[in-house]
Amino acid sequence: MLEEIRISSLGVIDASTLELGPGLTVITGETGAGKTMIVTALGLLLGGRADSGAVRSGARTARVEGVVVTERLPALAAAVDELGGEVEDDRVVLARTVAAQTSSGQGRSRAFVGGASVPVASLADLAAPLVAVHGQSDQHRLLQARAQRDALDRFAGAPVAELRTAYAAAFGRLGEIEAELADVTAHARERAREADLLRFGLGEVEAVDPQPGEEAALAAEESRLGYADTLRTAAAQAHEALSSDAGGPDALSAAAAARGLLDGVRDHDAEAGELADRLAEITYLLSDLAADVASYASRIDTDPARLAAVSERRAALTALTRKYGDTIDDVLAWAQESSRRLLALDGTDDRIEALRAEREQVRGSLADLGDRLSRARAEAATRLAAEVTAELGLLAMPHARLSVRVGQHEVETGDPAAPHAPLRVGDRWLRYGSSGLDEVELLLAANAGSDPRPLHKGASGGELSRVMLALEVALAGTSPVPTFVFDEVDAGVGGAAAVEIGRRLAELARTAQVLVVTHLPQVAAYADQHVLVQKSGDGTVTSSGLTVLDGPGRERELSRMLAGLAESDTALAHARELLEVAREDR
Repeated sequence: MLEEIRISSLGVIDASTLELGPGLTVITGETGAGKTMIVTALGLLLGGRADSGAVRSGARTARVEGVVVTERLPALAAAVDELGGEVEDDRVVLARTVAAQTSSGQGRSRAFVGGASVPVASLADLAAPLVAVHGQSDQHRLLQARAQRDALDRFAGAPVAELRTAYAAAFGRLGEIEAELADVTAHARERAREADLLRFGLGEVEAVDPQPGEEAALAAEESRLGYADTLRTAAAQAHEALSSDAGGPDALSAAAAARGLLDGVRDHDAEAGELADRLAEITYLLSDLAADVASYASRIDTDPARLAAVSERRAALTALTRKYGDTIDDVLAWAQESSRRLLALDGTDDRIEALRAEREQVRGSLADLGDRLSRARAEAATRLAAEVTAELGLLAMPHARLSVRVGQHEVETGDPAAPHAPLRVGDRWLRYGSSGLDEVELLLAANAGSDPRPLHKGASGGELSRVMLALEVALAGTSPVPTFVFDEVDAGVGGAAAVEIGRRLAELARTAQVLVVTHLPQVAAYADQHVLVQKSGDGTVTSSGLTVLDGPGRERELSRMLAGLAESDTALAHARELLEVAREDR
């Protein structure tokens, strides 16, 4: 239940606080006093669209706060906690701020739940089950087929909601299948061209059969073979320098001679002996190195045939790296990925068949779910028509009859293979949409003997107001909300019908909190709490401009609403009579 609404700098309202209680709260006032702005504030609290133009002139920010009692709403308290907000003393504060419009455009809007900043969408999700707001625009929406279908589904409750959820899932999957199928078939030529290119490339790689690391090994071998004569000459000269076969000076002989000289004087100086030992080690190393160089020189062969083969192999590898990767490892990675892609492309026909089979299965499920949904709606339509007709009888329309027609759009035949083809349900081909197979229409016979006609053809403004109220009362029994807000939904109604609307709103207020903005004294007379909105001298509404009326105050306000004269004796007498009738009814 809403306990309090605080509004600042919104429209003509400067700063006002509206304290609410259970039962029926009626808000009245002169035209332009700011009554509807209270409903606008509620819309902001419910996550509605923010309009910077509604920020009061001269103010930087408009702010709306609502205090909600969570005592009997454990799910609400849990949702607040999940959003990071706080619940204190079984109450949570919902808030919304709207910045004034600037030269750069629309001002920023922010939302808060229990002191925590949250996305506006989260505030909307949280508040949606708490308050149902109905205004004159809702009457016009009620003329739309979608709104009428949604009203029937709300009345039908969980059975239809579950079927709609399952149907929507199947409908979404069918859309995905048809989109993929259209893409696969539409791009078949491109896929075939891509597959041919991949096969050609993979054939080239397979023909060469490159191995990891092969490129570096071949480069080294080609360099050695290409410079074989140079390498052999250098090795031979190096061996001659180390150990000459011709008896010429060489490193080994020089080291041996130096060792012999120092070895001959080692008895006279120990250091000379150490140097001789080191020269002995060098002599052994030079001898081993000379043998290794000779062996290296003997292994160097001039092999023109092998050199040509290596060069040819390197050229083949280079041709691959020009097309498929910077290195042979990159080429091998490309070949692996391309093989997987080719498998997928070659499986296109199989994929098309699988998609077509799944499409038929999903279409069958969709037809079954749609048929069950239609039956559930038809059953609920009978009950809804009976309840609304009974309510209309209590709203000064004793001879009115509301009927709810649930029909389908049948076509002669359908091609299941065509996109969005009709569904076969039993022996019929039916068109379908995201909400099912059905076209729901509310029909009203306002008078005895008249034929039922669609609401947009057969209902006046006053009759439409009562139909919407009757619908809301019927819906309250199956999808109740704690708080109802009605913004001048009694437009076009007067006399006895207005009295009946007031009586029915009071009846609704026995089980829910009801807030009504009205211009009808017959409705205001049934209020448990009557709030008067008044402009101050400068044309704004301040906290003192919202007044909860006492008995005499209510009489004067009803007198003003009846005759435009707050102190007229005749109007005052009529006001007292209205209040007395309302007290007796309650």
